[in-house]
Amino acid sequence: MPSSTTASQEELKTHRVPIQWRDGCSALLIPLNVCRRKTLYMPWECDHERHAYEKCQYDDYLRRMKEATKLKKAAAEAA
Repeated sequence: MPSSTTASQEELKTHRVPIQWRDGCSALLIPLNVCRRKTLYMPWECDHERHAYEKCQYDDYLRRMKEATKLKKAAAEAA
């Protein structure tokens, strides 16, 4: 089920996003990379886009850790 932060395969292919970066936050990576190319990767530019992308990555990490903890508890209770 695609979310608002997931880009379509056509968009990812058009913007040449590498396969390893095509995850749940891929729709936020596209404008970040466009901004980076436009500003020649200046570190003080594209702060808003970078923050949004990194926040999405962090939220995804927390979701996966909660899921892993839940699975670990269920396995311990079943054993």
